[in-house]
Amino acid sequence: MALRVYNTLAGRKEEFVPQVPGKVSMYVCGVTVYDHCHIGHARANVVFDVIFRYLRHSGYEVTYVRNYTDVDDKIINRANSEGVDFREITERFIKEFDRDMAQLGVAIPTCQPRATEHIDDIIKIVQTLVDKGFAYPSGGDVYFDVETYKDYLKLSKRNLDDMKAGARIEVDERKNHPMDFVLWKEAKPGEPSWDSPWGKGRPGWHIECSAMSMRFLGETIDIHGGGKDLVFPHHENEIAQSEAATGRPFVKYWLHNGFVNINSEKMSKSLGNFFTIKEVLERYDAEALRFFLITAHYRSPLDFSDQNVKEAESGLDRIYSALAKIDEVVAGVSGEQLAVKAANLKEVEQELLEKVENFSSRFREAMDDDFNTAQVLGHIFDLVRSVNRVLAESGKISADLKAILAKARRVLDEAGEVLGIFRTQPDVYLENARERKLAELGISREEIEKLIEERTAARKSRDFARGDEIRDSLLARNIVLLDSAQGTVWRIK
Repeated sequence: MALRVYNTLAGRKEEFVPQVPGKVSMYVCGVTVYDHCHIGHARANVVFDVIFRYLRHSGYEVTYVRNYTDVDDKIINRANSEGVDFREITERFIKEFDRDMAQLGVAIPTCQPRATEHIDDIIKIVQTLVDKGFAYPSGGDVYFDVETYKDYLKLSKRNLDDMKAGARIEVDERKNHPMDFVLWKEAKPGEPSWDSPWGKGRPGWHIECSAMSMRFLGETIDIHGGGKDLVFPHHENEIAQSEAATGRPFVKYWLHNGFVNINSEKMSKSLGNFFTIKEVLERYDAEALRFFLITAHYRSPLDFSDQNVKEAESGLDRIYSALAKIDEVVAGVSGEQLAVKAANLKEVEQELLEKVENFSSRFREAMDDDFNTAQVLGHIFDLVRSVNRVLAESGKISADLKAILAKARRVLDEAGEVLGIFRTQPDVYLENARERKLAELGISREEIEKLIEERTAARKSRDFARGDEIRDSLLARNIVLLDSAQGTVWRIK
């Protein structure tokens, strides 16, 4: 099965055929660096990181560009409110963004250009649009004339006349049409500005992405991505200005990820349900958050709630527990070292072998179907269940079973590399998870061990009532005691 992607421009899935065989050019809209990034930014960047990883896994040479918008009204307003240069704001929040992405395991793109580094490229495109009659200077600004570009709104499937009739836009005498958008903005006193043929000013928002995309990837690129909120106006305007300037198609495949809702409501600062990545990572493990972000198909909405993230975290814990068991059993064994004699296998072992051998093709089939990570995770859980069943039902671990488990470990690692998960040694992950859960329960390991010692002493002195009281008090705090001939151990309920 060939890779098929949902192209927003076509409104359907299409076979992915890059312009140059074996090479992929991909541009994804980055963040405006004026504040901490929110959970919606986390989803978009994880989604396209997985796509980037899978394309490379599939053998493509990928040039991935993700920009920083480092001059903008919001940046300027924040700089003015803090009484600092705008560059101080952008440097601060670029560092914060990079830190967030590193914690989420997002790979560094091929290029991460900044808008202010490409002012000359921007001016060149704007001048081309003016010379071709697609744009016009007005009062120090330069606007794109949407009525001159016949395919305007082809991405969002809107109608320009309907939009004009229903536009709730203040009348701007500088515009020919209320939907015309700014390419170059006249500088206001005290704002950062650059010289241009139209006077001192700075770029509009949309033009920067066209300029940086063309600079690093050429006039036509394979993939352009971003959140659904960018379809209109940002991506629509990128198409208009780019294709008007070059006379060529701008993008072959437009990919857009779905929104993140908070407890089934749209995320919004006004609703008070707005969470930054920094805030979320204070409550959840970074890998568990990434795992949660890929539990739904990237085009589907994703509901962020404490319960949903906890469920994802529990799922990741189960997988890591299985990986830890495999590592314990197959230490020093690789899947290639031992040949499996299928005739010697028990039924459950045969079933596991079949799932291991079919896993890679099932993984590729799911990912080739528009990067269906939700289905991939289903295949992973299915394989993990078989691993756990085999280990529970097997007594002595045969050489054949060791080889199968080693192969299972390898295919899970390959999937994890694409998904950006399983980045931690299982024993380390599980220990960290245990400490996080104890912190949530408000009890320490030392307190538990002390109470176990007290209970042991009470039972030795035949004070069974006190022993039961300690056991029940720990159980009430979700700590389960397990007695055996070797002593008492504990686990979290």
